[in-house]
Amino acid sequence: IGVEMVDDYLRVTKKPNAVVLMAGGLGTRLRPLTANTPKPMLTVGSKPILETIIENFSRYGFHNFYLSVNYRAEKIREYFGDGQNQGASITYLSETKRLGTAGALNMLPEDLDSPIIVMNGDLLTNINFEHLLNYHLLTEADATMCVREYDFQVPYGVVRAKGAVIQSIIEKPTYQYYVNAGIYVLNPSVLKYIPAGENFDMPQLFDTLIEHKQKACSFPIHEYWMDIGQPNDFEKANDEYEEFFHV
Repeated sequence: IGVEMVDDYLRVTKKPNAVVLMAGGLGTRLRPLTANTPKPMLTVGSKPILETIIENFSRYGFHNFYLSVNYRAEKIREYFGDGQNQGASITYLSETKRLGTAGALNMLPEDLDSPIIVMNGDLLTNINFEHLLNYHLLTEADATMCVREYDFQVPYGVVRAKGAVIQSIIEKPTYQYYVNAGIYVLNPSVLKYIPAGENFDMPQLFDTLIEHKQKACSFPIHEYWMDIGQPNDFEKANDEYEEFFHV
């Protein structure tokens, strides 16, 4: 561990917030790498993706983890145990069937009284999780979704027409969108909107919250972020790991 990382640990204050890491996916697009290994346990750099995620949260004082597991869950349990080796507390939310990216949150303890951070277990990012939590609190949001700018270039000339009459032609325009980055902060009060025992995804939860006039905010992230969903993403993450993460 480098001097900078030691200094971070010495300054940090432990936070009571639960961190839920969604680690139950099948990782179908990464076969054969995931034939016997859950995707969050694939090695990027020198350690499993999930271990890097837990270490990054720990740097900011988060130590209370819940891992939602399903596919090859025993691999995750055997590696992390109760979290003692990571200086953390790890509890497992065992899905007996696929519950989507939000459904497993129904298994959290009912006495949680601080905002919950939820993150997909196949992401690598070096965002400041403390800043994210503070943003959620300052905006007085019920739910916050991290978003990332995504540019899409149309590979053709786009024709704008009114009826049959061409108004303009824009050659290969680029459009910018904000996309869901797979990291969220939720007040415990929003968990009541998640149906028990059903497959339910985070976009559905946010749609439901908006429908019920709950305050849902976005948090743009500009730091390194990689969704390891395809073989080329896995290769790229390995190539970039030392540049963006403490090793």
